[in-house]
Amino acid sequence: MTFPKPILATAPNTVKMNWWQYWVGHCLMTGWQSIRSNFSIWGDLMGSNYEVYALPRTVEDAEQECIEWFWASLVEDDVYNKDFLEYLMQMVDDIETGKEEVIPMNDVMKNLKNKWGEEDDEAE
Repeated sequence: MTFPKPILATAPNTVKMNWWQYWVGHCLMTGWQSIRSNFSIWGDLMGSNYEVYALPRTVEDAEQECIEWFWASLVEDDVYNKDFLEYLMQMVDDIETGKEEVIPMNDVMKNLKNKWGEEDDEAE
């Protein structure tokens, strides 16, 4: 799973966060990041800067796309609760220390194809 923005205040090699790391490092900094993003989209909307919203073959009206991004960004919340962040940090630690086995996605797809009797594509 990848995130569009880094999860702030998640220190490597630790699985527990203290009060300062969570509230100031994660909640406050992620909140400011969201506010900055909202103002950036608002600035694009006010300045008629729609070219970054005009995706080829998917967006017919770049201005409408910008408006939709603006309203969607107002309800965005990238602040995760402390228990969830510590759970993710514990999973990363388990993978890095070898407690959990990591199976490459290619192997998973190959096993699924074999299970359902599909042949591998030669054009991969």
